[in-house]
Amino acid sequence: MIIFKENPKLADKDIFTLYDSVGWSAYTNDMDKLLRGMKQSLLISAHREDELVGLIRYITDHETILFVQDLLVKPDLQRQGIGGELLERVLNKHSEVNQNLLLTDRTESSISFYKRQGFKMAEDFETTAFVKDRRYKAT
Repeated sequence: MIIFKENPKLADKDIFTLYDSVGWSAYTNDMDKLLRGMKQSLLISAHREDELVGLIRYITDHETILFVQDLLVKPDLQRQGIGGELLERVLNKHSEVNQNLLLTDRTESSISFYKRQGFKMAEDFETTAFVKDRRYKAT
């Protein structure tokens, strides 16, 4: 059975284990930065007994915009509805917000997942998205 918690107190080692399980080394290589960022974010976590198995991290002004920064589920529990439930809980909690945004890897599985959740790609709105990520040099 999966238990969901809003803005939980999470152990640093559990956060590392979850992020490491999905291979997100950009985060695990600088855990201090991730932990500082998490303190400034809203969270909903998913637990199986005492194990952290999923997490959604987001920011919002509660009125006009909500940005999902991270949505991750341990690989052995993916495709069981946990990620969809985490996302649904956030969107339902902030149903007054019209613009719900996220950036994700451009993989078929990510695209398929978010489309099933009712998201559309930016180009479907005849818009584009711009990203300035200081980890990458501009070309």
